[in-house]
Parts: sequence; C-alpha cells; structure tokens
Amino acid sequence: MTATVPRVCITEKAKEVIDRLRKQYGSELMFHQSGGCCDGSAPMCFEKGDFKIGSQDIWMGKVYGCDFFMNADQFDYWKHTQLTLDTTPGRGSSFSLEIPLGIRFLIRSRLYAEEELTRLSPIKTGEELLEEGLI
Repeated sequence: MTATVPRVCITEKAKEVIDRLRKQYGSELMFHQSGGCCDGSAPMCFEKGDFKIGSQDIWMGKVYGCDFFMNADQFDYWKHTQLTLDTTPGRGSSFSLEIPLGIRFLIRSRLYAEEELTRLSPIKTGEELLEEGLI
C-alpha cells in the first residue's frame, strides 16, 4: 500500500513552540490558516474551540496532533501545495497564541509532484464536520 502524502507538515522549531503552548494553556490546540486578516495570510493557533469553524472551512488534517483548517476559498488557491508550519522571530499582529512569546508561526509551501497528487491525505469540509458533530 502506498502512503498518503500529508497536506500539512511541521518543523522541529514549530513542534517546540506547540509543546510550550500546550504546557502553558493545558489544552488541545488548533490552527486556522487565515485568509488575509491582520498578518495577511498566516497560520493562527488557538485553544481548540476558541476559533469557530464554519461550513466554509476545510479540515486539512492534523499537524503534530493539532487540527489544521483553512477557508474553502483559500484552500482552492493552495490545494496544489504542501504546507509546512514553521516559526520565525518577531511579533505578528494577530490573535494567535504564540504572539506574546515574540515569535510567530508562518507557512512555507511547495508544489506537489505530479505523482503525489493521487496520494493526498483526505480533507473534510466544515459542513461535513458539523453534520458529524465533530465541531
């Protein structure tokens, strides 16, 4: 069986920040790739449930145990790229949990190879998740 290709990956630096945030907040975390508010298009980290997912959001999978969502319009633009969650020094201007630490999450991306497109991990729409009672 051929392995699926993840839609979202993560760097070791980003894992360290998530570990720190989990310890600080004592709860599950989630990400939503913002579509232009505040820092432009940036991954924003929230305590799970603090950002309300709607029917027009796409669940792209889990990254380091955190659900990762993106608005459907933005997903349509990015669907041919693999995202990598990373961090960089500097304060962003968003509501993301890492901002007070003086760092911010960012996304690096690359286009999928042609053969990877047939093995992408599945997505779910916010509508499907709402119907299933998962959000």
